Amino acid sequence: VPLGVFWSVFLGLVWLHLLEVPDPSVVPHYQAGVVAFGLSAIIELLGEPFWVLAQAHLFVRLKVIAESLSVLSKCVLTVILVILYPQWGLYIFSLAQLLYVSVLVMCYVIYFAIFLGSPEATKKSFPVARMKALLPNLVEDETFVNWKEAWLTWSFFKQSFLKQILTEGERYVMTFLNVLNFGDQGVYDIVNNLGSLVARFIFLPIEESFYVFFAKVLERGKNVKDQKQDDVAMAANVLELLLKLVLLIGLTIAVFGYAYSQLALDIYGGSLLSSGTGPDLLRCYSLYVLFLAINGVTECFTFALMCKEEVDRYNFVMLALSFMFLCISYFLTHWYGSVGFILANCFNMGIRIAHSTHYIYDYFKESTYRPLTGLIPSPFLVLVYIISGVITGFSEVVFCCDKGWMARLVHISVGALSFAATIVTMFCTETKLIHFVRSQ
Repeated sequence: VPLGVFWSVFLGLVWLHLLEVPDPSVVPHYQAGVVAFGLSAIIELLGEPFWVLAQAHLFVRLKVIAESLSVLSKCVLTVILVILYPQWGLYIFSLAQLLYVSVLVMCYVIYFAIFLGSPEATKKSFPVARMKALLPNLVEDETFVNWKEAWLTWSFFKQSFLKQILTEGERYVMTFLNVLNFGDQGVYDIVNNLGSLVARFIFLPIEESFYVFFAKVLERGKNVKDQKQDDVAMAANVLELLLKLVLLIGLTIAVFGYAYSQLALDIYGGSLLSSGTGPDLLRCYSLYVLFLAINGVTECFTFALMCKEEVDRYNFVMLALSFMFLCISYFLTHWYGSVGFILANCFNMGIRIAHSTHYIYDYFKESTYRPLTGLIPSPFLVLVYIISGVITGFSEVVFCCDKGWMARLVHISVGALSFAATIVTMFCTETKLIHFVRSQ
């Protein structure tokens, strides 16, 4: 929390005094927005110990309810204020963000205040007995710092910092180098937020949940021969099916996203979004989602098993990758505009996937398990994807999007039939995966 206060104040001053500030007549209350988002980061840090405790003990329901309530409250407040007080500008989103983090933290605090010391906690032999134990304190007969854990934490911190550059690097390039004007940044943000809905709502929960699963089933830093073989078999099976699941979701979005990007943006934001670079951005983002899907699962397995030395080695790879990514983002944006950012992201994810799959291959090569076969879909299903892509692409050219609502409905119907055919084929060819999804 003290570090969070320091960085919020420091970066707040950078954003207010060193970077370009938008015209107050166009974007009112910018300064208040910067302060409010810095404060919300500090509030969220106060709830971090509770979040970590819930993650470690697989309190999935608590996490789902807390995040759902906080997102719902944020959305409701935003809608109400936008309708009633549109002149408030950034005040609206600042207040909504503060409400979001306050509700999130309060959900965790209230839950643990009730749970700790309860008969249920005693029955589960929960390691924390009182709320006071979650506050900073000195423990007798223990060193002030556990250096083994401290160095591992430092390694993960460096990794998180580099991942932040790789994940949000294009925003820093936009902000510091002014390669796009505020209008183009706005269109990019809208497309980015729409495109990342699937990643946030489907892939991120899978990645977080199964990181904990792999970390609990297999021991970090041990090779496959030194693990319990039953655990290795289970982890390999789950990893294979997870890879197949996210691959098929990603392929479906890539194939159908290409033909329906323009229609989606036209329905969502009218001709302002669907007539410019918006459709091309969303088409590229549909392909990027496929990379995101595979990278999420491969990295969650890799990071769950890497020892400190391997994490440090990977940090050097990520440092070089971060530098390459920022350079490629800069040059591709000069050549292709905002589409260049997404192409740079695809390149970045491709390199990360290559590293993670190499690690997984090396890890399992001395065993009989080959979980990477999950990345090879059925040939017949691939054929159906190709046919669906061709049919929906042709449908877009003929029916979308300036020929009236009847033509749009025909285009949607063609997509629905192609999608249904793809799902039926999936059920027939990927029976093992379907059983896994139903059982889990």
